[in-house]
Amino acid sequence: MKTSIKLVLACFICQLLGGLIAAPIGMLVAYFQLGVLDPSLVMDTTMPLAMVIQFVLMLIYIGRRGYLTGDSRLYAPVKLGYLLLVLLAGLGAILWEDELLRFLQMPDWMKASFEQIYDSWIGMACVTVFGPIVEELLFRGAITKELLRKFNPGTAIVISGLLFGLVHLNPAQVLGASIIGIFLAWIYWRTGSLIPCMVLHIFNNSLSVWFGRSFPASDHFCDLMPEGSYPVVMVAAAVALLGGLYALWRYKEPIADYEIS
Repeated sequence: MKTSIKLVLACFICQLLGGLIAAPIGMLVAYFQLGVLDPSLVMDTTMPLAMVIQFVLMLIYIGRRGYLTGDSRLYAPVKLGYLLLVLLAGLGAILWEDELLRFLQMPDWMKASFEQIYDSWIGMACVTVFGPIVEELLFRGAITKELLRKFNPGTAIVISGLLFGLVHLNPAQVLGASIIGIFLAWIYWRTGSLIPCMVLHIFNNSLSVWFGRSFPASDHFCDLMPEGSYPVVMVAAAVALLGGLYALWRYKEPIADYEIS
């Protein structure tokens, strides 16, 4: 548990350092482009750059500490059928997570910040691809793996998911990230591979970015549904989630033609 807490603290420190390093660079960019320190341009430049720096620092830290070595199965590919089931169950979880957040009306402290991030291709790349890969390496490849060594699988999976939710800090993200984090930790425990976790994480974040950019005036998926169709969609989402989880649990050999050395 101490190792997991240390890794979470390292994550926060990397976030802080990313902002501290990116801020003066953003101010210099604003000055050379406009000749003045325009706060809006500073923020537009600083936030995506801070994310890049944060993720690079995380990779350096967990790589140098050896958390991602000694496990030949960590990057093992999974069978296509298993991956499709992960995405199916994941889509159901995403829709029900969104419905739960709509019911709870959690405040979104980061809404304006994400709108700025989505306006930058670097920011979108960080949110949709780079961020999910680095976060899976940290939270499943390092933290969940360490927790599974100390606790029984159920306890380790729940703690891992909750830690993943807490590091997001934003109330509108904490609960959803915890739910998805638990699901991702469970997939990692079942397969020992980060590949399906990365694919689902990328899918989840890409869907969020697409929704935020395409429908900026909407807060939830139900806002896009024709009247009367939303209950049907949610029933289908429940079937996808529960049926997908059952099929994943019954799937005997998810790893695709991979021999552990």
